[in-house]
Amino acid sequence: MEEQSASYTVDDALLSSGFGKFQILILSYAGIGLIAEAMEMMLLSFVGPSVQLEWKLTSHQESMITSVVFVGMLIGAYTWGVVSDNYGRRQMVMPKFGWRWLLALSAVPSFLLLLFYAITPESPRFLCMKGRTTEAVDVLEKMARLNNVPLPSGKLVSDKNIELDEVSGSSESTTLLAGAEESDSIVEEEGSDFGGFKSVGKLLAPKLIRATLLLWMAFFGNAFSYYGIVLLTSELSNGNRICAKEEVESVHSHNASLYKNVFISSFAEIPGSFLSAMIVDRFGRRLSMASMLFTSCVFLFPLVFSRTDILTRISLFGARLCISASFTIVYIYAPEIYPTAVRTTGIGIASSVGRIGGILCPLVAVALVHSCQQTTAILLFELVIFSSGLAVSFFPFETKGCRLNDTEVDMN
Repeated sequence: MEEQSASYTVDDALLSSGFGKFQILILSYAGIGLIAEAMEMMLLSFVGPSVQLEWKLTSHQESMITSVVFVGMLIGAYTWGVVSDNYGRRQMVMPKFGWRWLLALSAVPSFLLLLFYAITPESPRFLCMKGRTTEAVDVLEKMARLNNVPLPSGKLVSDKNIELDEVSGSSESTTLLAGAEESDSIVEEEGSDFGGFKSVGKLLAPKLIRATLLLWMAFFGNAFSYYGIVLLTSELSNGNRICAKEEVESVHSHNASLYKNVFISSFAEIPGSFLSAMIVDRFGRRLSMASMLFTSCVFLFPLVFSRTDILTRISLFGARLCISASFTIVYIYAPEIYPTAVRTTGIGIASSVGRIGGILCPLVAVALVHSCQQTTAILLFELVIFSSGLAVSFFPFETKGCRLNDTEVDMN
């Protein structure tokens, strides 16, 4: 009798499975997407100057070419966030051939994602929330088999039905039935969300509006600063040379120095990732993000007074290390504050706000630097980063140690 009434949640299944082959495969698949974006960000440092020279562009036109990349990211981040909440979660330095080949090769990781799409599992939490319990169990069973562990005994239930049971006092509403009739009723209850307006309304509900607005500020500041620092790696060097009216000995020597600077600053991503992993669960999301943002301000501050090659490399290395750590943590925090029904919409819209920062940062990193206003550019970056640190400090709640929620967030 006890075995028949036994039940488990998605969280129970995930905890019992541990970390094994299934999680490694999912991380690898997601990592390919991050590799594609990282390659695109790195090539912006090289492509911009090359395109400007070949097409005889002004500094403003060069910055607009960079900004339009983030326009596409903005549209994609919002659109696919809404699609994921409604239809599911899964639905190189310069080559000798020139910048066109560089752009083409940077698209290779994205095509690799398409090759493995067919075998990519859907989120069991999403399936469970939509009432598609049988499919959710199939995914969890596949995960358990790959990790060589058994699933908990009993039937799969969701937080949504558990809360309904607590309110009504009826044990029958707890169990998610696999029948088509109940599945259809749950989907119909959710209602259509054309354009994502219903989901956006939930993000701005009284319980979430403060967290949502502060999260948008954090994403904007992180994106503006992160992509700005990537561009500053090349633009400060070019700007200093142009403003000082120095002659370059050769294109080769200039390129060699540029590649060295980009390589050194990009290497900061590695310790930044390790640092975020070390502090995020020890000190919490808010303190970790705020400390990284304020420390980034400290690293950039010397560039207000002097921009020698060595100082610029050290400052940009340290600033990028801290910003990359903060950016990583904000992507950990964002999913934890939203319920499953609007989780990817919330992340997608926040990411879109971040892309606005990406759109604006080239206008600063390129236009101001090329107009010999490097100090103004640095001070603006300092202001944005510091403001983001303050926004993070005022996040209404800490999610360290909390489990993901399928319905509402406990603001306490």
